[in-house]
Amino acid sequence: MTQMQSFKDKVSQMLVLNQGQRISHFQYGGKRYWLKQVEHLEGAMRFLKTDSAKALTKETQVLKQLDNEGAPVPKVVANGDGYLVVEDAGRTIRDWLDRDDVGAAKQQNILDDASQALANLHSMQLAHGRPALRDISWRAGKVKFIDFEANQQKGSVAEKQIRDLLVYVHSLYRYLGEDSERISKAISVYREAGGEIIWQKAKQFLSSWQWLYYFSRPFKNIGGKDLKPVYWVLWHFRNN
Repeated sequence: MTQMQSFKDKVSQMLVLNQGQRISHFQYGGKRYWLKQVEHLEGAMRFLKTDSAKALTKETQVLKQLDNEGAPVPKVVANGDGYLVVEDAGRTIRDWLDRDDVGAAKQQNILDDASQALANLHSMQLAHGRPALRDISWRAGKVKFIDFEANQQKGSVAEKQIRDLLVYVHSLYRYLGEDSERISKAISVYREAGGEIIWQKAKQFLSSWQWLYYFSRPFKNIGGKDLKPVYWVLWHFRNN
């Protein structure tokens, strides 16, 4: 039995053991892999299963296409009817920031690597759709974007990249709070790595929304995790 056949047998085994689980992981050959399956719904919700299956098929196609184009995405190693297997790409940026055993200097390097990778992705005329820190992984200096939104909002590539940047900055403030020094450093890396044009376009886009700056100011410290960063995103583009 070849190694590839053994891996296929492992995937078949995991499909049985994790039946009904949307996301699961397993080890093979000393490496970790993630198994994503079509969500199995019950009752009236089962009529949405077709859409879920189509979404997974589209996600598989997108990941393979992006990998062929050289984009930093996890490699698809197996796929079939109702499932997708990708290589593990390391801890997410959010996970790295939550670790007490990771010093501030290393965390900053990880953030800078993520910003560099986002700028590089945009330089390839690509967009992620939702590059929050929980959707970006890092391992040994290598960044991978996970959970690409297969069905992105309509618009030009530049409009999607502007949305990318705003989501990314919002996520930085969501997880780092008011730590403007570390966030400014990370955003500066994005700008210097080729993202300046998109940053300027994002600043111009937000100019018509700056009235929200005053509206959101009372919530900058007491708002929820999604509301508080709105003020700080506006603050950043207002003061830089």
